[in-house]
Amino acid sequence: MDVIALIGRILFAAIFLGSAVGHLTATDAMAGYAASKRVPRPRLGVQASGVYILVAAVLLILGIWPDLAALALVPFLLITAFMFHDFWSQSEPGTRQQEQIQFLKDVSLAGGALALFVLYASDGHPGLNLVGPLFA
Repeated sequence: MDVIALIGRILFAAIFLGSAVGHLTATDAMAGYAASKRVPRPRLGVQASGVYILVAAVLLILGIWPDLAALALVPFLLITAFMFHDFWSQSEPGTRQQEQIQFLKDVSLAGGALALFVLYASDGHPGLNLVGPLFA
């Protein structure tokens, strides 16, 4: 089961690795979108959030405080869902649908991150970690 847990962590974290790369390589484009959502200092916000999710994803994959790493993703996901994917304020049906999909994806990922937090913070958490849980 430890190997399956490791595979699950890798698969779960893959989206954050890809997103972090986007934040750090397409910063200007993403900062433009962040500015349109009225994020203060959007370029810095994009870069900081890219580093944040990169660190959390790497910690989760490597099993370094996997409970903390999973928990760290939750605020990022909920902030992103509510600030950037405000489908309820979109008037064009296609845009509304795409934003709703992205909103639900982020909320679902936040739920998955919370489940990983509970799994790794509880007794009997799966192995193959470099460092055990912080909250156990």
